[in-house]
Amino acid sequence: MFKNDRISAVKPSDLDLIDHAIIRELQHDARLTLQELSGRVNLSPSPCARRVRILEENGFIRGYHAEVDEARMGFPFSVFVSIKLDHQVDDRLQAFEQAVEKYEEVLDCWLMTGSRDYLLRVAVADLVEFEHFLTRRLTKVPGVAAIESSIPIRRVKRAYSRLS
Repeated sequence: MFKNDRISAVKPSDLDLIDHAIIRELQHDARLTLQELSGRVNLSPSPCARRVRILEENGFIRGYHAEVDEARMGFPFSVFVSIKLDHQVDDRLQAFEQAVEKYEEVLDCWLMTGSRDYLLRVAVADLVEFEHFLTRRLTKVPGVAAIESSIPIRRVKRAYSRLS
C-alpha cells in the first residue's frame, strides 16, 4: 500500500493497485459495505478499512454523495454559460463568485483561461426559467460584460476521476 504506511503526506505515487481498486469501486457505488468492498478488492475487511481511512484522511476520497437525476427532480434543461467580466481584478472575481454561490440554478462554476472568465452549468426546468435566471439575476451581477449560452443536445460521456 503506502510506502512506510504513513498516514500523512501520501502522494499519488504512493497508491498501489488495491488503492486504485478501492477508489474505483467506491466511485461506482459509495454505499458498498466494508465487507462487500473488501471482497471486490480481494482484501480482508480490516486492512481494507484502514486503507479507506488513509485515503479519506489524505484527501484522495473527499466525501460520499448520492447522484441525483436532475431531470426527475424537475430540472431537465441544462445550459452552459460563458461569462466575461469587464475587469479581471480580485474584487470583481470575488464579487462574481459570491453572487454565483447564491444561485441554486448554478450547479458548476469554473474560473477559466482563454477568452471567457467563467464557465457555468445551469440546471432549470425549461427555457422560460433559464430566461428568468439570465435576465433577472445573471445580467444584474456587477462586472458582467458578456454572456454566451450553449445548450447541450445530449451527454456523450460521463466519467469519474481518472486513475492511473
